[in-house]
Amino acid sequence: MINSTRVQPKPIPPVQGLFLVAAVLLLAQGDWLVLVVEAGEPEPAVRPFTIQVDQAVLEDLDRRLALTRYPNRIEDSNWAYGTDLGYLRELVKHWRTGYDWRAQEKALNRWSHFKTKIDGMDLHFIHQRSRHKNALPLMLVHGWPGSFVEFQKVIGPLTDPTAHGGKAEDAFHVIIPSLPGFGFSDAPRTRGWNNDRMAEMFGKLMTRLGYRRYGTQGGDWGASISAWLGRNHPGQCVGVHLNFVTAGPPRGGDRQFEGLKPQEIARIRERRAFMADETGYSRIQGTKPQTLGYGLNDSPAGLAAWIVEKFRTWSDCDGDVEKRFTKDELLTNVMVYWVTGSITSSTRIYYETRHSRGRGKPGRVEVPVGCAIFPKELVYAPRRWAETRFNVTHWTEMPRGGHFAAMEEPKLLVEDVRSFFSTVR
Repeated sequence: MINSTRVQPKPIPPVQGLFLVAAVLLLAQGDWLVLVVEAGEPEPAVRPFTIQVDQAVLEDLDRRLALTRYPNRIEDSNWAYGTDLGYLRELVKHWRTGYDWRAQEKALNRWSHFKTKIDGMDLHFIHQRSRHKNALPLMLVHGWPGSFVEFQKVIGPLTDPTAHGGKAEDAFHVIIPSLPGFGFSDAPRTRGWNNDRMAEMFGKLMTRLGYRRYGTQGGDWGASISAWLGRNHPGQCVGVHLNFVTAGPPRGGDRQFEGLKPQEIARIRERRAFMADETGYSRIQGTKPQTLGYGLNDSPAGLAAWIVEKFRTWSDCDGDVEKRFTKDELLTNVMVYWVTGSITSSTRIYYETRHSRGRGKPGRVEVPVGCAIFPKELVYAPRRWAETRFNVTHWTEMPRGGHFAAMEEPKLLVEDVRSFFSTVR
């Protein structure tokens, strides 16, 4: 509905005028887009945005890469101590001589990008509307060290399913925000920007876009933020789809595995053993992100080493990172951090959530929750545990894939998202 309260006559800026016309047309088609106009106030500004990095930034990047001072290493250590020196040299060489940011920039700009100011900060987001009637608004939420770049392979299939093996009734309007402090969104300047607060910001974004009924999907921090949205806004969020499911045992000590199958217990133990040597990044980002940031924000090679090592370790790639990602895909994600200078502010989500009272976990989520369980995900929670935190109505054990589901296994993820949300539309 459009608030019928008379608004003081004043010229409508071009962008606002376009949104007003679009809202009237879409309402006539029975869509869910709602334009809220406060009495005496203009419509909140949602501005088109184009990624256009200054050439001076790219030239500075090339100079820094050329001057990279590489560390020594233990012989034949490969990736055991962290990012392999030989691979990083190879990646940096490609970055300087084979990688084309302008081509990647053009590819990213094929989507509809916007910015809007919420809670005093400019929030960047993609808003790709489907051509299909009755498409369900769906927010896709990334985590760290990812970005909106993670979802490039799923936007088309989700918004235009008939062109990608689906049905018109599978269609979604896709909204992909960059988390505050990440990429082209503003960085918080005050304390307290944890996952709960980000979820509230994203709820405001959906309201501003006029959506009164929507779903959400996420992995990593995006899973936590999606869970908060579902818990705090059950009247608007019709369902939550997660590809990163965290839940502890209902009982501790010797009874923690009570009721579980032997293969579930074995999988829990295997993932725990895997993670024993994989939490150093989280501890430093959760305690001293600023100190870390000086080095990563100054050295592009250092930044790439810090991020790419996670893509290799956390994906289902059998130790070969390029089995799942091309060099260009890896570097485009790194570039989002580099050209925006956002690596330090992105890591602060670990600090803010670690120092939150609730430690970043919402209470039980009662809206329907769908879970896609990829075998090489960082952690494993069996359904019995997950059901203590979530109203699990959909559960899929995936045959392959790891932490970066939308990039690694886009078809599997899209199929599961379609399947789950078909039950809540």
